[in-house]
Amino acid sequence: MNDYRILVVDDEEDLCEILKFNLENEGYEVDTAYSAEEALKLDIANYNLLLLDVMMGEISGFKMANILKKDKNTAHIPIIFITAKDTENDTVTGFNLGADDYISKPFSLREVVARVKAVIRRTNKPEEERVIEQITYQSLIIDIIKKKVSIDHQEITLTKKEFEILLLLLQNKGRVFSREDILTRVWSDEVYVLDRTIDVNITRLRKKIGEYGKRIVTRLGYGYCFETE
Repeated sequence: MNDYRILVVDDEEDLCEILKFNLENEGYEVDTAYSAEEALKLDIANYNLLLLDVMMGEISGFKMANILKKDKNTAHIPIIFITAKDTENDTVTGFNLGADDYISKPFSLREVVARVKAVIRRTNKPEEERVIEQITYQSLIIDIIKKKVSIDHQEITLTKKEFEILLLLLQNKGRVFSREDILTRVWSDEVYVLDRTIDVNITRLRKKIGEYGKRIVTRLGYGYCFETE
């Protein structure tokens, strides 16, 4: 396990050192940073796990996580938030940002070590075994496991069919799907569905996802696709 690298980011230097000492005793390689600004100067793509404090200076842990999740080189790195903020809204914000766990202060070191190990077990799999849990495009996030869609951390209420259409298009950016393709993939369990049903669902979906609605384009005579440029 000594090749598993963890970065601890917290403005409490003593806490950083305590976490570093205890995690290194478990066999992990641990670095520390005392601010998000300091951490972002590091080559974060080389770390396997991040422990982030939420309330830090100008760049908070939430803001840092948002930056990392938008970068394809760091979006896959698991994040555990460690914070004194333990309200329901803060917890929801953390998970909407793609956090893998959320630990409230004060905590026991045994709890932190146990949760680190749990996250590692869930995420440290060969690439071919990993299940994609989220798909993102800018601030649009589809949580495949929880079946939720959010924009700028605000959940968007979609019907099951709208969710499945958006997931299909976002998973295959730039690919055009005919109405027949969408019927086969999204309405596979239905006996008879009109083409007009797809058009109605697309129209509603465009409205619900606001500025991203224009990304779902119609290719006349062919079908629909999600364009990124």
